[in-house]
Amino acid sequence: MEYTHLGRSGLSVSRLVLGTMNFGPHTSEEDSHAIMDRAHEHGINFFDTANVYGVRPGDGVTEEIIGRWFATGGARREKTVLATKLYLPTGEWPNESFLSALNIRRAADASLRRLRTDHIDLYQMHHVDRNTPWEEIWEAFSVLRQQGKVLYFGSSNFAGWHIAQAQEAARSRHFLGLVSEQSIYNLMARWVELEVLPAARHYGLGVIPWSPLHGGVLGGVLRKQKEGGAARGNSPRSAAALAEHRETIEAYEQLCADLGEDPAHVGLAWLLAQDGVTGPIIGPRTVAQLDGSLRALTITLDEDTLTRLDTLFPPPAPNGTKPAPEAYAW
Repeated sequence: MEYTHLGRSGLSVSRLVLGTMNFGPHTSEEDSHAIMDRAHEHGINFFDTANVYGVRPGDGVTEEIIGRWFATGGARREKTVLATKLYLPTGEWPNESFLSALNIRRAADASLRRLRTDHIDLYQMHHVDRNTPWEEIWEAFSVLRQQGKVLYFGSSNFAGWHIAQAQEAARSRHFLGLVSEQSIYNLMARWVELEVLPAARHYGLGVIPWSPLHGGVLGGVLRKQKEGGAARGNSPRSAAALAEHRETIEAYEQLCADLGEDPAHVGLAWLLAQDGVTGPIIGPRTVAQLDGSLRALTITLDEDTLTRLDTLFPPPAPNGTKPAPEAYAW
């Protein structure tokens, strides 16, 4: 396994991140525990979850599954860099969502109980809260850190200027601030290259891509459909993306075939090659899917292949000769 620092922090994390959204809704508890055990066998130490993952939003089932796995011992908790999130509603009452100081306190304590741990390594804001001032958010987060309940803080789905707001507000409090940003990022969704990635690099945030295969569309969906599979590729969102970009996906799968590699592994390897990316989130539903993902770590994409991928999936900058935002600013 390869490891890197999470942003500018001293925290060492694996370059593949185990996503747990399937634990509960699509993967049984027994199989979820087996996947997490195998992740440790492979050296994957970075696990990502959220307080709203589960069978129903807000029921906390996924965190509970992870907590019961930690409780089985074997230094499972000590070996894991644990990341979870808050923001989305966990109930129908006021103050059961967003980033008020009250919800931050309650949500953190509830996650700690479900996860059966005394601290969260990385506590992430699932979305930006446009109605809560940064002074309130950072004060509440600083209390959690002083109490030893949270070590690091991260963001998710932030714009570049949200990252700047958060970091400047943290700096005014002499606080470490954010160490990571979790964004949708893949060959088909590259708009974070315009502002988010430059902001993250400037402020020293590690970028954690979610949906690295665009809901399975970049995972060899056409080949799997011919073989009678591709359940994820048949979801409404994936089906719409495939219908719009079918010719491009056909060309992508042919490129991967020319390389002798699985499209899913190429998609992950491309992300691992991007400047500032800590590691993509993989969301295996089975141990076999987890095992297969490790191939991405051994693939080196040469300049010709990277150029071909840029041709198929053009970067969003209007002028490819300069990196964003300089590409369109002057």
